[in-house]
Amino acid sequence: MQRQDFNFELPEALIAQQPAKERTQSRLLVMEADGGVSDCHFTDILSYVNGDDCLIFNNTKVIPARLFGQKLTGGKVELLIERVLDEHRVLTHIRSSNAPKTGAQLRIADAFDAEVLGRDGALFELRLSQEDSPELSALELIEAHGHMPLPPYIEREDQLEDKERYQTVYSEKPGAVAAPTAGLHFDNKLLEQIKAKGAAAGFVTLHVGAGTFKPVQVDDISEHIMHSEVIEVLPETVELIRKTREKGGRVIAVGTTSVRCLESAATFSENGELAHYQGETDIFITPGYDFKVVDVLLTNFHLPESTLIMLVSALAGYDRTMQAYAHAVEQQYRFFSYGDAMLVHPPTSES
Repeated sequence: MQRQDFNFELPEALIAQQPAKERTQSRLLVMEADGGVSDCHFTDILSYVNGDDCLIFNNTKVIPARLFGQKLTGGKVELLIERVLDEHRVLTHIRSSNAPKTGAQLRIADAFDAEVLGRDGALFELRLSQEDSPELSALELIEAHGHMPLPPYIEREDQLEDKERYQTVYSEKPGAVAAPTAGLHFDNKLLEQIKAKGAAAGFVTLHVGAGTFKPVQVDDISEHIMHSEVIEVLPETVELIRKTREKGGRVIAVGTTSVRCLESAATFSENGELAHYQGETDIFITPGYDFKVVDVLLTNFHLPESTLIMLVSALAGYDRTMQAYAHAVEQQYRFFSYGDAMLVHPPTSES
C-alpha cells in the first residue's frame, strides 16, 4: 500500500490544543463489529467491556524531556531527551544553530552541565552532571529542570496543568517522551467501575520515543523503517491474558503502544504465542497483519499517513478506518493527543 492511501483532510480547528476539562469528558467513536459506527461519550465504554475481558494498559511515565540551555559560546540549544541510558547518560535530539561536536560542554537550565560524548545517527549521547550535587542522576536532573514534551501539533508552551494531564493516572515507570494518549481518558473512578464489572487490568511498558511523531517519508509503506522502542511484557500479564482466554474473554488493548507490546512479545517468542519479553521492538503493523493477541483496541485519532493509522487499519480494515475518520471529521471530533477516542472492534465475518 502507498503512504498516500492513508491521507485525509483535517481542519486545523479539530486539533485539540487543550485537554477536556475532565479526563472522562471526551467523546468516543465506536467502530462496531457489525460494520457500523456509534457516537458515544467516553464513559459509555463501560457498556462495551464484559466481565470476563481484560484491559491492557501501558504504564510508562512521561518525563519532562524538553530542556533549554546554551553552549559555552552562548549559542542557544534545545534538548529533547529520547532515552535515559543509565544513571548519567542520555540519548537526545539537539536543536541548535550548529551541531555540537564530541567533547563540547553545554549548560542546561543554568543548573547543570551536559558533555557531548558522541553521536548515534541523528541523536547525541550526553553525560549529565551537577557539580555541586554529583549524586543526582540524569533522570533526577531532567525531572527537576525539564518541560513536558508536548507534541509538535500542540502550538503552545507547556503549562503547569500539562504535568498532570499529559500523564495517565496509572503511570509508573519513567522513560517516555510522549504520552500513551488513549490512557489519558481514564480517571480512578472509571477504572474502579471497570473493575466492579469483573474485568481485569494488566500492564505492559513501552517508553514512547519522539519517533512516534516521525512521518512516513517513503511512498511504498513496506519500505518504511520503524523507530525502535524499549518494551516489557511481564509474566503476570501473560498469565492474566491466558486466564482471560480460558474464560472466553477478550483482550482490549488501551492504546497502540499496548498493541505493539503484546504483538511484539508474541512475534518474538519461540512458538508465536504470547510470552514474557523485555527488550527492543520496531514492529510495524499494517493491513494484512495477523493479530496474535489483541481483540479490541481503544485509541485516539492519529495523524494522516502515520504508522498509527496504518495499525488501526490493520485491525479494523482499511475502508472501515478511512470511513470512520471521515465520519469523525464530519462530526467534529477532537483529534490527536488531547483529543477524543475511538473503540475499534474488528469486523465480524458477516460484516
